[in-house]
Amino acid sequence: MLESLYTADEMRTAEEGHDAALLMERAGAAVAREVIARYPGARRIAVVCGGGANGGDGRIAARILREEGRDAVETNAVEQADVVVDALFGTGFHGEPRAEAAATIERINAAGAPVVAVDVPSGVDASTGEAPAAAVRAEVTIAFHGMKVGLAVAPGLFHAGHVVLADIGLARAGTRNRLVTPAVLAVVPRRRAHDNKYTAGAVLVAGGARGMTGAVCLAAEASLRADAGYVAVAVPEPSLPVVEARLLEPVKVTWSAAAGAAAKVQVLAIGPGLGRDPDARRLRDELLQAGAHALVLDADALHDLEPGEWGARAVLTPHAGELARLLGRESAWVDRHRLEAAQLAAERFACVCLLKGADTIVASPGAGALVCVAEAPGLATAGTGDVLTGIVAAFLAKGVEPRLAAAAAATAHALAARRLPQPGLVAGDVVAALPSVLA
Repeated sequence: MLESLYTADEMRTAEEGHDAALLMERAGAAVAREVIARYPGARRIAVVCGGGANGGDGRIAARILREEGRDAVETNAVEQADVVVDALFGTGFHGEPRAEAAATIERINAAGAPVVAVDVPSGVDASTGEAPAAAVRAEVTIAFHGMKVGLAVAPGLFHAGHVVLADIGLARAGTRNRLVTPAVLAVVPRRRAHDNKYTAGAVLVAGGARGMTGAVCLAAEASLRADAGYVAVAVPEPSLPVVEARLLEPVKVTWSAAAGAAAKVQVLAIGPGLGRDPDARRLRDELLQAGAHALVLDADALHDLEPGEWGARAVLTPHAGELARLLGRESAWVDRHRLEAAQLAAERFACVCLLKGADTIVASPGAGALVCVAEAPGLATAGTGDVLTGIVAAFLAKGVEPRLAAAAAATAHALAARRLPQPGLVAGDVVAALPSVLA
C-alpha cells in the first residue's frame, strides 16, 4: 500500500555496516546489465563519472561493459555516444552544480543519445526532488535499493524517466515519506448489505456559481461514482435550473438552504465553481461552522482562507497556484519546492494538504508525505480537479481517515485516467471510469 521513499540520510543509514566496495560492485553491475538489456545495439557508451561513490558505480559499470565487448569510455565526450551513463552526482548532491559540472550536464542533455542515470539524475536533489539549476534529463534511472524521494517528486520526477529498482543486498527499512500504490484502495469500504444511502456515505457539494455549474456537477457525479450513497448539491438560485437539468441522482438545493442540507451528510465539499463574491465567501464560512463534518476545500473555497478550528477534519486540494496564494509565495516557488510547500500548508492549517500534480503530494502535520505518481498526462485538462474533490469527499464519507482518503482518492483518480486514451480525455471520462477501478 505504501512503499519506502528514501532520502539521502535514510540511504546512508541503510548502508551502515555494509561493505562499501561490495555495494558499489553490485550497483555498477546493475547499471551494466540494464544498459545491455535495454540498448542491445549500442556500441559506444560514454560513462560520465564524478569523484564520489556515484562515480565509482559508473566506473565499475564501464569496466563490466567493456568485458561484455562494448566500447565503454569513462569520459565527458558524450557527443558521439550511442548511450550516455550519468554517474556524475549521487544521492548526496544538493544545491546547484558548479560551473564545470553544469556545463557537462548541459552537454549530456544536448548530446541526443539516451541517458541512463545512476541512482538519481545529476542535478536533482534525491531527498526533495528539487533541481534548482542544470539537471540531467534521463531516459532511464537505475535506483539502488529503493525509490528516492527525488525520483517521485517534481521536478525530479520529470528528469528521472523510467525508474528501474536494483537490489544491492540491503535490508528494507521504514522511511518518513512513502510512495502510494494501488493497494491503498483496499482502505475504502464497500457498501454492505445493511447499508442505506446515508450510511454508505453522504456528501454535500457547495459551489456552482453562474458560468461555473460544470464544476459542481462533476464533483457531485464523481462522489456518486466513487460509491457515495447520497449526494446533494448547493448552488445559487440562478444556477438551479441548469443543475436540475444536468444532474439526475443528486438532491439540489440553493445556497440559502445549504446549512439545512448539511445536517443530512457526513462530508462537505466546498469550492467547485463557488466564485469569490461576498455571498460565496459567506456560504463558505457558514458551512465551515455548520457542524463536525469532514471537509474538502477546493478551488474558490481556498481563496483568502485562514486557519480555523476545523483544521483536523479538513483536506485542502490546491493546485500550485492556489497553494502559492495560501502561503504568500509565487507559483514558481511552489513548482520548485513542492514537497516543502505541501508540508508548510499542512502545518499552517493543521490539516491534510493534497497538492495536485503529476506527483500528487499528500502532506499532514507532523508526518511524512504520501506521494501518488499519476502517470496519466491526460489529467491536465479542465474539470479533473473537481472530479478529485468529489472522490476525496466520497472516501471521507465512508469513514476513511483524511490522510489515507486523500491518497486513495488521488490513486483512484489516476487509475481511472490511465484506463482511457490520453489524447482528448475530458473530466467526465474519468468519472465514468471510476466504478471499474473501484471494482
